[in-house]
Amino acid sequence: MTLLPILLVALVLVFAIVRPRGLPEIVIAGPAAVVVLLTGIVTLDEAREELTSMAPTVVFLVAVLVLAHAADALGVFRWVSQILQQKSLADPHRLLMYVFGAAALTTAVLSLDATVVLLTPAVIAAARSIGASPRPHSYASAHLSNSASTLLPVSNLTNLIAFAATGLTFLHFTALMALPWIVTIAVEYLIFRLFFRSELVRDDSADPPAAARSAPAPILPLTVIGLTLLGFAVSGFFGIEPAWIAVVGASVLGAIALARHRTTAAKMIYAADLWFCAFVLVLGIIVAGVANGPVGEWIAQILPGDTSYGSLLFVAAVAAVASNLVNNLPATLLMIAALGTAAPPALVLAMLIGVNLGPNLTYVGSLATMLWRRVATSAGAPPTLATFTLLGIITTPLTLLAAVSALWLVI
Repeated sequence: MTLLPILLVALVLVFAIVRPRGLPEIVIAGPAAVVVLLTGIVTLDEAREELTSMAPTVVFLVAVLVLAHAADALGVFRWVSQILQQKSLADPHRLLMYVFGAAALTTAVLSLDATVVLLTPAVIAAARSIGASPRPHSYASAHLSNSASTLLPVSNLTNLIAFAATGLTFLHFTALMALPWIVTIAVEYLIFRLFFRSELVRDDSADPPAAARSAPAPILPLTVIGLTLLGFAVSGFFGIEPAWIAVVGASVLGAIALARHRTTAAKMIYAADLWFCAFVLVLGIIVAGVANGPVGEWIAQILPGDTSYGSLLFVAAVAAVASNLVNNLPATLLMIAALGTAAPPALVLAMLIGVNLGPNLTYVGSLATMLWRRVATSAGAPPTLATFTLLGIITTPLTLLAAVSALWLVI
């Protein structure tokens, strides 16, 4: 029985990578969750507790996906693509720099899902518009959807799960993670410049890039997004879950998009990706079988309790490995349980660095990367496993080391 939950997690993650016939992940995750319940590996009470703890996270995911869809329908990401094209001056190197900036800010403010689902097609289109290879810019979206998600408690679902465990306010969390965020992005940018140096050139046979039309900024959608972010910042003072702020923001922006006939209710429901959200819920039940067993106990035993540089680095490394074995959301739950309720905030933040940066190593490291594969392929720039893995082998250890070093300095 000890091996069964591990095998089930492996089966679910392999299915999520391959996705035979394009079937949603819930097709295998649902039956796997039933198996762990019927075999008693996870009790009904434990499953109920898992679902209860994950529910706000999934509500937030649904709301942000709808918010991002409405923003896209109202022209926010077309405007971003236009700005990227204009600022690049037809230079792929400059475009990469601006893509890094756009992806970092989008991830931090709208969460990594918006970067993956909506910014990725925009940067691919911007690259093609200047006759450049879209690969460096598409991979930048994928990497920054993970590595740039450490800044705010709402930038990543993992942050939301762990935020309460830190005992920090929204602004204090952000202040502590600002330097690691900046350092991570800088290191990643330098590596991308070197790794993709042969592809950061214009195709001489391509037509000269057409001048991007200057369209006005979508002020109202940007204002709603800004107010939603402000709501996140002050919600802690009133004891309001960030998920409900996201729901309000999504409702307002969705209503505007519907009123302007820029989208339909059916499209908004489709954008919410409810099958994927159901997968997130049941995945927590499956991994609970691992967390409650010998593996979870072993991790709890090896994790340190102090905040020395070595301890922070060790916790981040364990979290990074765990995220690539069982996906970063379950890894977060596993690590929080292993650290315990009395863990110093610095250890929880180091864990978040691990589960957010670590997924750049493999396709299964994060849900965002799985989504990115679909989006990039649909946009005509399918990623390859070899490129993603090689790039991850180079970037992940270096960014982890840099981010943890920055965290150690600020604490």
